[in-house]
Amino acid sequence: MPEVADFPNRHDWSRAEVEALFALPFPELLHRAACAHRQHFDPSEVQVSTLLSVKTGGCPEDCGYCPQAARYHTGVAATKLMETEAVAERARQAKAAGATRFCMGAAWRSPKDRDIPKVAAMIRAVKALGLETCATLGMLSGAQAQALKDAGLDYYNHNLDTDPEYYGDIIHTRQMQDRLDTLTHVRDAGLKTCCGGIVGMGESRHQRAGLLQTLANLPAHPDSVPINRLVQVEGTPLHGTVELDPFEFVRTIAVARILMPKSMVRLSAGRETMSDELQALCFLAGANSIFYGEKLLTTGNPDTAHDQALFARLGLRPMAVESVPDDRIDACTTTVHAGITEAA
Repeated sequence: MPEVADFPNRHDWSRAEVEALFALPFPELLHRAACAHRQHFDPSEVQVSTLLSVKTGGCPEDCGYCPQAARYHTGVAATKLMETEAVAERARQAKAAGATRFCMGAAWRSPKDRDIPKVAAMIRAVKALGLETCATLGMLSGAQAQALKDAGLDYYNHNLDTDPEYYGDIIHTRQMQDRLDTLTHVRDAGLKTCCGGIVGMGESRHQRAGLLQTLANLPAHPDSVPINRLVQVEGTPLHGTVELDPFEFVRTIAVARILMPKSMVRLSAGRETMSDELQALCFLAGANSIFYGEKLLTTGNPDTAHDQALFARLGLRPMAVESVPDDRIDACTTTVHAGITEAA
């Protein structure tokens, strides 16, 4: 098999190859993922983002995991879009706590054109603080994506959520193609993409492999790949789903790192219930980005003091804004992809 250095941006993964990676013995999989990580990143650095819900609840979609869907009774009250100065103040606090990227999320199926100038003002205010900017607002038209780019937006988040084969079991009000179309608009506008999914929604390993295969075979690998572990919220259809085995979650992180070696692989939702030991395994498996702060949209997250203490215990440090992937090839990269067919 080729070495990882031979195809750092490969986009032709088969499902069998991805499943073969999942099936590797756990120590071997983590070794290969760590090698792929070291090829492009300093493994002691973690990119730190903060996420703020600038417009919460009232979403017309029926995503089975989401407490912000208006049709579910989850105790999440709908709010209006925040004022720009209030958003800027939260961004100042995030920067003071060590965040380098600030993401603004709004519970829309898609923003109306009249909403874009308000979000653009938020983006400009956050950008003026020296932070990277990210937004997740639902589906976008090409013109909307370009307007956000013109305002200074760096990243746009739009997750695929799950394997295309399993998608219809989770969401009925939006098709997978709608998500792919938005990602096309975002790339065409010159924005960086933040695109991942959620695991632990009752999907099989075959379907987890399908999610990662789809992400890795996009026209361009996402710049950031958030891997969310389902946060079960009472009142949503997925409440009561059997929880994903923690080692299977680590395997998912490791396979994502191997498939998309230059992407930031982010521990996103679900980190509040992860032990320090589980998070450490995820960092070893190639995760190099986290959301920082006490809340992710409407669900909990470890507080900043706990994260700072964990970083200190592990010898990790926040990644600077200017850090970019480079070629950190070392001897261990020669075995990252060797034998994945044999493991099938």
